[in-house]
Amino acid sequence: MRKLLSLRHWRHTFSLIYRILTAKQVRLGDKLLFALPVLVYWIMPDVLPMMPVDDIAVTMIIAEWFAQRMSRKYNIG
Repeated sequence: MRKLLSLRHWRHTFSLIYRILTAKQVRLGDKLLFALPVLVYWIMPDVLPMMPVDDIAVTMIIAEWFAQRMSRKYNIG
């Protein structure tokens, strides 16, 4: 829990995501695995305003999962 509240952890996570998204060895399908759900969720609350979870919370949850998965798969990090 303490790790998830750390600014250092999130700075590392989002810089890792940037490196993954700009890496040439990462397939486009794997990059879209992060980008599409985040973009869809950022648009959906405008269409469905009764969604109880904030946009940034969903982005952070997906970012954490994506960074861990891709850094292990492509040995980036």
